[in-house]
Amino acid sequence: MARVHELHEFNPMLGFRGAASASSIRKSRACKPVLVLEAAADATKQGFKAKPEIMIPLVGFKKELDLQVAIVHEVAALVQKEKKVKISYSVGTMIEIPRGALTADEIAQTAEFFSFGTNDLTQTCLGMSRDDLVRSSVPTPRMKIMKKNPFASIDQTGVGQLVQIAAERGNKTRPGIKLGICGEHGGRS
Repeated sequence: MARVHELHEFNPMLGFRGAASASSIRKSRACKPVLVLEAAADATKQGFKAKPEIMIPLVGFKKELDLQVAIVHEVAALVQKEKKVKISYSVGTMIEIPRGALTADEIAQTAEFFSFGTNDLTQTCLGMSRDDLVRSSVPTPRMKIMKKNPFASIDQTGVGQLVQIAAERGNKTRPGIKLGICGEHGGRS
């Protein structure tokens, strides 16, 4: 319980999540990759072509990603040794905060793919809470001046530019980088 209290945050949306939390909690950062890589090893041994894509969320600094990718590679080496099988996998990141989009050229030195987390990218770019917008029957002042709900239809001049910048800069560093989208916008595309 002491650790739970140490990790308590006033605003978790912008705090101790994703790469930031994984960088300080050693046990938690290896759990999911172990499970994914063990499943891929088992599938490979059964004759399937498994190639998991392990995504590190909320990366804003290349160093954050580097630290997490090193752990994934360490875990993969252990799983491959234990299961006696070669696993084909890739590691990428979720672009969810503006800094990640703006430094995508640096991040692509490590990331093998990007997925744009448009829910969080919209919240952090516009400084608006998706949850508050959905729960409230009273439109915020910004919503009164916007033509569309930015969580239902991407804000092309703001969030859209961040996606475009990240795609272009990522592709410049890693030509042909695989790009994806998730979140409300991806579900509506």
